[in-house]
Amino acid sequence: MERNIIVGLDVGTTKVCTIVGVQHSSTELEIIGIGTHPSHGLKKGSVVNIAKTVSSIQNSVEEAKLMAGVNISSATIGIAGSHIYSFNSSGVVAIKNGEISQHDVDRVLEAAKAVVIPSDREILHVIPQEFKVDNTGGIRNPIGMCGVRLEVHVHVVTGSISLIQNLVKCVEETGIEAANITLQPIASSRSVLSSEEKDMGVVLVDIGGGTTDIAIWKEGSLIHSQIIPVGGNHFTNDLAVALKVPHAEAERIKINHGSVLAETLNQNSHITVQGISGTKSREVPSSYIAKVLGARAEELFSLIKEQLEEKQLTNEITGGIVLTGGGALIKGLPELGEYIIEKPTKVGYPAPFGGMTNIMQNPKYSTVLGLLLESCSTQNNNNSKINNQKFKEADIVSRLGDSLRSVFKEIF
Repeated sequence: MERNIIVGLDVGTTKVCTIVGVQHSSTELEIIGIGTHPSHGLKKGSVVNIAKTVSSIQNSVEEAKLMAGVNISSATIGIAGSHIYSFNSSGVVAIKNGEISQHDVDRVLEAAKAVVIPSDREILHVIPQEFKVDNTGGIRNPIGMCGVRLEVHVHVVTGSISLIQNLVKCVEETGIEAANITLQPIASSRSVLSSEEKDMGVVLVDIGGGTTDIAIWKEGSLIHSQIIPVGGNHFTNDLAVALKVPHAEAERIKINHGSVLAETLNQNSHITVQGISGTKSREVPSSYIAKVLGARAEELFSLIKEQLEEKQLTNEITGGIVLTGGGALIKGLPELGEYIIEKPTKVGYPAPFGGMTNIMQNPKYSTVLGLLLESCSTQNNNNSKINNQKFKEADIVSRLGDSLRSVFKEIF
């Protein structure tokens, strides 16, 4: 019996994480392997060194393979980086037979996609927000309804072709096919947000190593996504510069003693820091560390607040802010976020599924678990599609086109 193996691969700025699952049925999914390896070769979410990236991916995949005891041939990959640009668009078509079919939905999505984008960019996702039939709006799935005019509002995510190809090339050099590519904040939203939160209106803030990825949801649809090139590494670098210590020591201090609220700390407490090797260790007040980290966190939340105001989304967000990703664990972040953005803020953990261990219930695995879920739903849709048509093996761009349509089928 051929087991249905699905894989999520998150190639991040600080770590490469591979998760292997077995799909028993359309709803049941079991995690059988995980591999995490420090990532070298990416900067702010984009590949800057192919050889190093390939070896990081290789190590992570080998570890997951050993644990799962299976071979990995293809994976769903997450993408972020400051080259990602998204916008909203809409399309309208006339309905031929009076009743809306899947063909009409495909046509209206094609129409919404027909926007002028620069030749060096490609469309990664076209995500339906709502359909309108004649004058009735707010429809999630219009198939089977009667009308003469079908309109759709979509969220379009585009990325730089060359940077996407670099990432795909790195993955394919390890012998794994990039089955489809998903924007990281969309993947994180899948594993962290409940459907009530998506309906109420929330901002998912995924603080990774090199970038902070934002996905804004309202009425169950993605209405805005954005990649901000500030992440956990920037916090570490600030500390390294301010305390004049090596990067690894700054990372240790951030994780073990970091906070962004100096006021909440005991003013007399000190932390021992080790400078460059061969120098004496010294004492640094905890409040000084909190000031350094707090300044960077304030900058990050101010950028998010500006985004909300610029897009006039401040009043749409009734559910507040959900922080996830490895960088969300710095003490005091939710309180500071709540103070600056003036919305309820919490840390979001991935919802458990498929025999997930406690170790994995950590915000730093949100993206990769989301990619696994994404991969799972794509498989379901592809299986139903393959029966109807022999899968056309074409170049990567059109392969992506196919997978993207199916990824968002379940949103309707």
